[in-house]
This record gives sequence, C-alpha cells and structure tokens, in this order.
Amino acid sequence: MFAKFHHPYLLLVLANLFWSGNMVVGRAIRGDVPPFSLAFWRWAIALALTLPLALPHLRAQWPLLKRGWRAVVALGLLGVGGYNTLAYIALQYTAVTNAVLLNSFIPIATIALSWAFLNKRLHGVEWLGVLISLAGVTMIVARGKLATLAGLTLNAGDLWMLAAVFVWAFYTIGLQWRPAGVDPMLMLAAFTSVGLLALAPAYAWEIAQGRQIQLTPAALAGIVYTGVLPAFIGYVFYNRAVGEVGASKASLFIHLMPVFGTLLSAIFLDEVPQHYHFVGIALIFAGIYLTTSRKPH
Repeated sequence: MFAKFHHPYLLLVLANLFWSGNMVVGRAIRGDVPPFSLAFWRWAIALALTLPLALPHLRAQWPLLKRGWRAVVALGLLGVGGYNTLAYIALQYTAVTNAVLLNSFIPIATIALSWAFLNKRLHGVEWLGVLISLAGVTMIVARGKLATLAGLTLNAGDLWMLAAVFVWAFYTIGLQWRPAGVDPMLMLAAFTSVGLLALAPAYAWEIAQGRQIQLTPAALAGIVYTGVLPAFIGYVFYNRAVGEVGASKASLFIHLMPVFGTLLSAIFLDEVPQHYHFVGIALIFAGIYLTTSRKPH
C-alpha cells in the first residue's frame, strides 16, 4: 500500500502537511469536540482503517509482537495515547501560533534525547541546518517582528504543548526499538489499540463531566479528517520514514508545519502571505537541505 510514495523525505513532507491541518482543525472545532473525545474518535477511525490491512499478518507475526510487547505498549501510549491528546488539550487554551512555535522545538528535543539515550549526534553543518530552519519558523510565527515574540506569554495551554513536544520526541527515538519484522499496518494497529485502551477511561470521564461532542457538520468533518489523514496515513508515512533516515533528521521536518499552515491559510482562508512568510519558508527549506544533504561516512 502507498507504494508510489516510497522516498522517506516525501513521506515526511506529506505527513507534516496532514498534521498541519490537524492543528488548524483541532483549534477550529474545540468548542464542539472536547479534547479526549477528539483523540478517541480520531484513533477509532484510524484503527478501523488499519485493521483490514493488519489482520492478515496477525497470526504469523503475533510471536514477534508478543516478544516486543514492552516497546509496543510504550510507543502506543506515547504516540497514540499521548502526543495528540496533549496537543488537543493545549489547543483548548492557546492559539495555533503558540502551539506551532512550541511544536517546532520537537527537533531540538529529539536531537537532545537521541544524544542522551542513543549516543547519536549531528555534525556541524547539520546543526547549522537545524538552527537555520528554526530561525525560519520563528520568522513566520513572529511575523517578522521581534516584538511579537516578546509579547508571547506562556499559559496553561503552552505548558500542555511543551509536554506534548517531549512525548513526541520520546516516541520518535523509541521507534528504534519497535519489534523487527512486523508489518507496518499490524504495528500501527497494535500502537492504536494500546492508545485507545489508555484513552477510553479519559473519554468516559470527559462524558461524565458533561462535555460531549456537538454533532455539527463541521465537527463531524473535522473528526473524519483527523482520523483518516493525520492519524492513519500520516503515522504510516512517518513511522516508515523514521526507520529509513533516523529520528533526528525525520523530526526536523516538523518545521514544515508553519509553511503548510501559511499555505493552507492562503488557500482556504484567503489570507495573503506577507514578505516574512517567504523569508521564513526559504530559511526552513535551506535548513532542511543542509541537514539532510550530508552523506553518511
């Protein structure tokens, strides 16, 4: 499946395109869909799409999953039960601008954790690429003005987003330990099942608090979008790409989210890109090129 999309960098670009839409949707429907409800149904849809492709491999590969159950449980809790749930909670309290800026620290967190736990490090030109790319993100979020950054203050939502950043960084480096030889669809189904089991009590608690989904057309469309593209296809693409290029380089592509946010706003919201958008986008692409173009020795 998805055989045409085999280049890892293309997979990373597409995954981050889908996730950029996820941030916008999560903020847009926050009044109609509480965070645990959105996280639960997003992954329920993803599991429904994954199971028909995963079940044919279950009998033969069950021993591999069973031997690697610790990694499966940890990755399911982090990548499925954790990151997006924390991000959706964050978007209840903070603007997409703050969330995207904080989300852009994922590459730095991933590189630091890769160095600490895997003894992996970037070389000089690769670090330069990361910093240039981060400067591009900052240019877009700050709208070309340092005063904008000075005016940003941390609130409860931002702290939730910072927690999400480190959860995703741990998930990314944790993919190193996923069971070898397991079909990607079966692996995703296993992660999703673990995540849903963890989310179910939180979802039930949210309902008990009187917070339920308002079944508007926009809310339903948003839930379906988050389940199909960011959760299902996005995770398939990202997991495969991390296996090919490594955690540090893969995480750098998170910096594309402000780029796609700018483009999506121009297309769907008629927002005209400004000069700082183009400068920021150029810096992001230059940084990604520097980091990914170095050939391994």
